[in-house]
Amino acid sequence: MAAPAVEATAATALRSVILRARKAAERVGRDPERVRVVAVSKTKPVALIRQIYDAGHRCFGENYVQEFIDKAPQLPEDIEWHFVGHLQSNKAKTLLAGVPNLAMVHGVDGQKVANHLDRAVSSLGRHPLKVLVQVNTSGEVSKSGVEPSSVVELARHVNMHCPNLVFSGLMTIGMPDYTSTPENFRTLTNCRAEVCKALGMSEDQFELSMGMSRDFEQAIEMGSTNVRVGSTIFGPRDYSKKST
Repeated sequence: MAAPAVEATAATALRSVILRARKAAERVGRDPERVRVVAVSKTKPVALIRQIYDAGHRCFGENYVQEFIDKAPQLPEDIEWHFVGHLQSNKAKTLLAGVPNLAMVHGVDGQKVANHLDRAVSSLGRHPLKVLVQVNTSGEVSKSGVEPSSVVELARHVNMHCPNLVFSGLMTIGMPDYTSTPENFRTLTNCRAEVCKALGMSEDQFELSMGMSRDFEQAIEMGSTNVRVGSTIFGPRDYSKKST
């Protein structure tokens, strides 16, 4: 179990992050209610997640399928779960079956995974799943995501050929040392404009998932609707507990 002192610290940190997010939105005249703080709880114990839940938060994100399907059933059903990052196509149905209250996937990076998710939603008979297309805005070879020049093509595929998915916007993961900030945010907002024009979507209803612990305020100021904050809330990661 998580120690009480750690739990109290995490709840306090959460309140601070939410306040900072609201202020960032207000600085640029945005509605703070349009910004979602996804508390990324990968490698963190269920007891610590429950403490954040008990503090009133409902939106959580996980990165590893096996860890996710182990933890989700131990937590309340009204949590709004988000899967963040690269998802292997062969794990799409396992994820959806194991997390019935999965609200959104941040990280569709190709037609294959989109098709697998679409079929999994259909076979499980669940309501349509919101997805964000992942864009490689930093140009790193090791990074998942489509190139900016291919975003419209993948977004159109999801929108037209995956009836059980709801194409909701775009996401990006910047460089680990944050040196790609804010250029990666600018690239993603440019991609949003292109996709909205191509698909006839309104930018006001378009989701952007960008910004993490060290740059989420800047991301909000540049239009992010989902900021993925982990270590600032939960403390440093213990990757020895990672499961794929």
